[in-house]
Amino acid sequence: MSSVLPKAARRGLADEAADLVRAAILDGRFPPGAALREVELAAHLGVSRGSVREGLARLEREGLVRGGWHRGTTVIEVTAEDVEEVYVLRAALDRLAATTARRVADEEHLSALDRLVAEMAAEAAGSGEAHRLVALDIAFHDRIYAAAGNGRLTAAWEAIRSQLHLFQLRRVDAARAHYRARVVEEHRELAALMRSGDVRTLARRAEEHVDSARRSLLAGLPPAP
Repeated sequence: MSSVLPKAARRGLADEAADLVRAAILDGRFPPGAALREVELAAHLGVSRGSVREGLARLEREGLVRGGWHRGTTVIEVTAEDVEEVYVLRAALDRLAATTARRVADEEHLSALDRLVAEMAAEAAGSGEAHRLVALDIAFHDRIYAAAGNGRLTAAWEAIRSQLHLFQLRRVDAARAHYRARVVEEHRELAALMRSGDVRTLARRAEEHVDSARRSLLAGLPPAP
């Protein structure tokens, strides 16, 4: 594992441990189902086991890892039940975030959305690197929530954000061509609707965008045993 993780910088070490392990999960170094052992992580991050334990507890609250008294901590598996629960919640949150942001967003927020779409288009036209596209996808929705200016709404988004990031990576692994074909146009349409006066269409398309992701991901999951 020595080449998997960098040393932690000396700030809040539990926060740093959580950030570094999260990044390793989201860039595929720890795939779904991978074991996360406190002793090994502490040694390779250069922090105490207590800091690792606290960092993993934070990731468990984010829904990114699972643990228990009689079993070690592992990266979550992507199950159909989890996908249904998270994406149903996301559809409701995204609809509210988009329609709220539409009413209050300023030009800076709207221009940021346009720039992210342009970056997606450039990436898709080039290497189309999956982790980069998904990071831009998540960043686009981060900007909408920020534009909405509702702290509790943003907190609800952040509670499922890490799981969604992992799920979107799993979606791309299962159907990369489908994702690349849709990611730019769907986000370009949402950015355009954020500038329009058609709030009903924006609300509908925000939900449809999430439902498309949900169906694509479910189609790529192996059958339940």
